Amino acid sequence: MKTNELTKIFEAKLSKMDFDRLSNFIYTNYGIKMPPAKHIMLQSRLQKRLRTLGITNFSEYVNYVFSKKGQDEIIHMIDVVSTNKTDFFREPQHFEYLKNTILHEAYNYNKQRFFKIWSAGCSSGEEVYTIAIVMSEFANTNPGIDFSILGTDISTIVLEKATTAVYPIEKVDVISLELKRKYLLKSKDKEEKNVRIVPNLRSKCHFQRLNFMENSYAINDNFDIILCRNVLIYFDRETQEKVITKLSRHLKTGGHFFLGHSESITGLEVPLKQIKPTIFRKI
Repeated sequence: MKTNELTKIFEAKLSKMDFDRLSNFIYTNYGIKMPPAKHIMLQSRLQKRLRTLGITNFSEYVNYVFSKKGQDEIIHMIDVVSTNKTDFFREPQHFEYLKNTILHEAYNYNKQRFFKIWSAGCSSGEEVYTIAIVMSEFANTNPGIDFSILGTDISTIVLEKATTAVYPIEKVDVISLELKRKYLLKSKDKEEKNVRIVPNLRSKCHFQRLNFMENSYAINDNFDIILCRNVLIYFDRETQEKVITKLSRHLKTGGHFFLGHSESITGLEVPLKQIKPTIFRKI
């Protein structure tokens, strides 16, 4: 692309009319709130897509998105506007409760040996692999334990990262040296400061794209545990209630449901009972 064309893209402004068209579409179809305060953020993030497509103004881009030819672009647009913040062992009290209470009681009192877990809104996979590490550690001292973990997200970009399971070495600083030795592989190229999750953990984890706004979810399993943490904060209360209700259809009665530390079901008509802050069971 010529320099003057790139300059036009950097200077491109998203009009209020085009912002309203996009924000209404994103909210209606994906549940993500785009209030006027996010106008500049949306403009900045979508400039990347204009550069990729060689489009020099937003009006042309918006018309392209809503044309028959632009259907594939919608996925790319959602990739760049969705927020994907996650870490290994984020909100560690949840993993302590999983290990010391849920798994302990299920294994010792209910004689459960296989666990199905769903990380809904898994981003680039750190939560999924944290769960896998916790489950593997529990299995090491409790014979017969096995598990499978599903991770879903709306962003294809982060799902590719999750499937590859390669992370910058600074991302795993929170993991103890003992666990790093067991579950992480260093790159053979010493110039690359990356690590990769070991194959036996990756084989337990599966990923697929899912839009929370779909009427029903193309998920065939019923899960013992569902984590949907720090995702619902981007939805309004009505949408939160609908999403939790749909997720709960795939949770076994008595199964556990985790929300993020700033999320709540207060005032929502959902089939969950709180047992700890941000930890619930299906009733």
